[in-house]
Amino acid sequence: MARRSYIYLFVFCVMFGFWVAPGSAAEPRQVGKFGDWTSYVLMEQGNKVCYMVSKPVNAEGKYTNRGEIFALITHRPAENTKDVFSYITGYTYKQGSDATITIDGKRHMLFTQDDTAWAPDADADSRLAKAIQQGSKMVVRGTSRYGTRTTDTYSLKGSGGAYKAISKECKIR
Repeated sequence: MARRSYIYLFVFCVMFGFWVAPGSAAEPRQVGKFGDWTSYVLMEQGNKVCYMVSKPVNAEGKYTNRGEIFALITHRPAENTKDVFSYITGYTYKQGSDATITIDGKRHMLFTQDDTAWAPDADADSRLAKAIQQGSKMVVRGTSRYGTRTTDTYSLKGSGGAYKAISKECKIR
């Protein structure tokens, strides 16, 4: 279990482009496990950060090497942000490419940079967060820098409970 926490801390740090210096952030604490989603909280420079994370139940593509894959929703109350969706794909995206998310038949676009994809703005983040909580299946498609197309399928079972947990922990309404 501790190894998994360190993996999530590493993913979180890579996602936000910083390394944790001693004393600047605490190890993430699991708030709860809800179906296929897990919620965490950590302190970053004295501010609470709450996030929920899941891994795909199926990852497809003709690739020879691929890193860890994660979908996350993050709240950062000190920065006045909530519902920030990010997707770590385990490879570097093709430059200038978009990724798509389909949740129960409704398609959403993400922009990509390096190995991460994001929603284009706060309104899109909120729509995605709501769709994830209410949906049952999410499919993410992208293209690597080598032209390899991937399709990752997620179960959204437990996502509503994980979202409620991070919102309660970070006092988000």
